[in-house]
Amino acid sequence: MTRAGFTALDEELKQLKSVERPAVIRAIAEAREHGDLSENAEYHAAREKQSFIEGRVKELEAIISLAEVIDVAKLSGAIKFGATVTLVDEETEEEKTYQIVGETEAVIEKNLLNIRSPLARALIGKDEGDSVEVKTPGGQRSYEIISIRYI
Repeated sequence: MTRAGFTALDEELKQLKSVERPAVIRAIAEAREHGDLSENAEYHAAREKQSFIEGRVKELEAIISLAEVIDVAKLSGAIKFGATVTLVDEETEEEKTYQIVGETEAVIEKNLLNIRSPLARALIGKDEGDSVEVKTPGGQRSYEIISIRYI
């Protein structure tokens, strides 16, 4: 996991424990004061939210406890975990930049590419100027590696 990914998960955990959890406990207490719990929608909604928060807290604690944080800035050379790679689609000439990250921090909309994705697996071990063929759901794609950075 990258340092940024670890920090984001740690911040989410702190937010859940220090803000969300106390807020839902207050909401449950307030809903209880309204009487009959069997027909109390606010109570049931607060309990459902509490269940989600507790589940997410457990999930984040497990991920964080097992995380191996890699300092990407100390890496160099061929593409590996943590690399920020600029590619050009050889068919459309469209240029894209991705960072190869762990599963828990991957968000394709933010160009954070899951290390287990077909594209990331094809890129691992390659250098600038290399071409890679990737089988995607939309068919076979070819990319040329323009640059590799570790930031």
